[in-house]
Amino acid sequence: MAEGSSNLMPIVSKIFCSPSLTTLVVRRRPHVINGGGFVVSDCNQKVAFSVDGCGILGTKGELVVRDSDGSLILLIHKKGGIIQAISTCSQWNGYTMNYEGAKDKVFTLSDSKPLFALRRSTKIYIEPKRMNKDYYFEVIGSFPQRNCSIVTSKGIVAAQVGFKEMNGSKDLYSLVVQPGFDQAFVVGVIAILDYLNGESTSC
Repeated sequence: MAEGSSNLMPIVSKIFCSPSLTTLVVRRRPHVINGGGFVVSDCNQKVAFSVDGCGILGTKGELVVRDSDGSLILLIHKKGGIIQAISTCSQWNGYTMNYEGAKDKVFTLSDSKPLFALRRSTKIYIEPKRMNKDYYFEVIGSFPQRNCSIVTSKGIVAAQVGFKEMNGSKDLYSLVVQPGFDQAFVVGVIAILDYLNGESTSC
């Protein structure tokens, strides 16, 4: 995307969209905090986002993304119930909170269960359907190996996960968000991938 406010793509909020390339660093919280989550810092080592996992929230299948001030900006729930239990995919919903305290769904992530798919497929659909119904995001590559990208259905890369330079630990990795894309949304997707792979946010 070229620079300019007209090319910003807000999903959580336009305040989290930058017209320039943004490199973030994700650091997992200490292992002593079961399901504690992780912290996302900018290039100046200032906290940009934090994610609380089920060990802090006390509820499995629930995640919270906070901004640099610690304010809740994204609430993420795993969909439950009998229908979901027998489904070939697990589903997660991301919500923002409006001024009245009501939840507004902004995206749905669908992840194929290993028993029902030859290859794992993770797609994210934007809510409400303000875009073409064929428009979605997809995770390509391996999150556990810290080598994956979040791309649009048109093949445009929105964000990339990789090992931080000079560091081979999975507890510290880079997250590069391309110009115009919503960083809070990307962090929300990373939080779910973290949980699905039994990492820092899961119990």
